[in-house]
Amino acid sequence: MSKTRRMNRIFAGDGRSVSLALDGFGFTEKTAGVDVAARKVPAMVEHGLDNILVTYGQARNFAEHFTDVGLTLRVDTTTAVFDATVPDNMPAFDVMDALKLGADAVVIMNFPGAHNERSTNEFAAKLTRQSADWNVPFMCEALPYGYPVTTPESADPEKIATAARFSEELGADIIKTRFSGTDRDRIIVDNCTVPVLALGGPKSDHETYFAFVQHVIACGAKGVAVGRNITQDPKPLAMVSALGALVHEDATAAQAMTIYNEISD
Repeated sequence: MSKTRRMNRIFAGDGRSVSLALDGFGFTEKTAGVDVAARKVPAMVEHGLDNILVTYGQARNFAEHFTDVGLTLRVDTTTAVFDATVPDNMPAFDVMDALKLGADAVVIMNFPGAHNERSTNEFAAKLTRQSADWNVPFMCEALPYGYPVTTPESADPEKIATAARFSEELGADIIKTRFSGTDRDRIIVDNCTVPVLALGGPKSDHETYFAFVQHVIACGAKGVAVGRNITQDPKPLAMVSALGALVHEDATAAQAMTIYNEISD
């Protein structure tokens, strides 16, 4: 299968994607709602879900629920699951494992500027070579200075833009990264030549969150990769529908709120 065909499993015909991050079990204790959401993936696809990010165990154990959606396999994992800051990550799987599971892409976290930058760069380069050999898209979650936002620099759009482009130069086909919520975010997308997905962001009220998603799409992001704002929402199907309108139809936050309110899971 060509890389283009696999990319078209992750992104819809308009080149945009609503992606659901179910991969929290690989790096955090905060996994409430993930298994329930995983079983609802077929229904979410009917509401506009394009792609899911999953761990190896999920890809294997929830396979019956993931047949009709793009599937991106997380091939790294934290080295300290009880430390919410994810102080370091390590290779766990690779492209060959992803192919055995029928995945469409692979994803890892890369930490430009952090203490472990060398090791994450080395793993990214290894995946790039494998991805080229097997035509499997490589998504790189580029997070300057590390996993959490701990300093003004780690949330600075210029630093994020540099980290994103650096990860692209290591061979990433898709960038997943944080956005600051300010007008300067446009430079993050402008500094890349591959699709950029915005991290879903912290759990917040619906109006604030929909405004954030409207903002990142207006800045040129090709979609969002959302975790808790779907998995912990009381109406995940309604949330996916609202996100689909924002991402694929350029809906406003107010329109997304109307869609959310009109759907009952």
